[in-house]
Amino acid sequence: IGNSGPLDEKISKAIRENDLIVASVLSGNRNFEGRINPDVRANFLMSPPLVLAYALAGEIKDLNNEPITYNANKPIFLKDIWPSNDEVNELLNLISPEDFRSKYENLGDLVPEWNNIPSSASKLYPWDDSNTYIKRAPFMDQFSLEDKASKDILNARPLLILGDNITTDHISPAGPIKPDSEAGIYLQNLGVNMAQLNTFGARRGNWEVMVRGTFTGKLENKMLKVKNIKKVGGYTIHYPSNELVSVYEAAMRYKKEGIPTIVIAGKNYGAGSSRDWAAKGPKLLGVRAVIAESFERIHRSNLIGMGILPLEFIDTNADELGLDGSEIFDIIGLEDLMPNKIVELVIHKDNSIKRIKVKVRIDTTIELRYYLSDGILNYVLRDIIKKHLK
Repeated sequence: IGNSGPLDEKISKAIRENDLIVASVLSGNRNFEGRINPDVRANFLMSPPLVLAYALAGEIKDLNNEPITYNANKPIFLKDIWPSNDEVNELLNLISPEDFRSKYENLGDLVPEWNNIPSSASKLYPWDDSNTYIKRAPFMDQFSLEDKASKDILNARPLLILGDNITTDHISPAGPIKPDSEAGIYLQNLGVNMAQLNTFGARRGNWEVMVRGTFTGKLENKMLKVKNIKKVGGYTIHYPSNELVSVYEAAMRYKKEGIPTIVIAGKNYGAGSSRDWAAKGPKLLGVRAVIAESFERIHRSNLIGMGILPLEFIDTNADELGLDGSEIFDIIGLEDLMPNKIVELVIHKDNSIKRIKVKVRIDTTIELRYYLSDGILNYVLRDIIKKHLK
């Protein structure tokens, strides 16, 4: 999924201690901050030949005008080693489709262990509580044949206040699971060796791991910034205790206290790949709504598909409103919900009350049905059962 191996620990330590911005070059399609490696913040996408050229150069520089290296004090430029069209065509003439067929047609036989894995003939998956990779998720535990009643969201606390261009990789990282993270500690408590924690991408079948990794990407929570706390990713302030805790711990506290939570963001929330766990994770944390200046198209749809309400600021934003995370929010007007309805956001802070309008970003009637079904999984199963009962 685009991750590199670990850097030498001395290099990682130097990057962290000096807050360095280091770069990678790659020919894949993943260049989010920290995606290739958690310590690598800048990633440049380029063709495979250019990756090789930069590997020879050993640093990021303008290879059109600067030499890649030197040979006997003579500069070697990119143009000196770049193949001509004739050279490329000559190599292409040496290969044929049969070359690929002969290499790949029996690929499955190279790993016979796959066919030796014990399996059950049952139509139902045999859940195993000791399996740390696959665990039954609770998304449909409250399944009902009837729509949920759309009610106003009252006394909600913000779980995070975020800026612009928060990507799905910020929300649900796919990279290595750190030993001292919530997910890492959870797995080690189950007996998983520190060296075998693996990545979030590899453990995406275990919701207990994924929910603990939600909002742990390299994002800046403005709730910490207003308190001059310089922590990146995975932390927030729990109110009214005013304690600095992990996002997961805060969410679990709010759940136990019966307090709904929301996420507040800037422009283009949910950019990047259409990662399903970027909506599933917040759902499991108890997030009821996301209020942003704008949404990336697919992620907005995914939020609705998990029963999370997307709301859009109208001619204002969190900074203009002076939000710091200590506020309590009411979202009024959801009882007769319809696509693109304008509803009221009531902001309580200290002894003051501020009322603004926000737009419901449920854009179609079918999206409304998904939301009222508490997600698309419930909607599809309900539709199958009702058709079967007819």
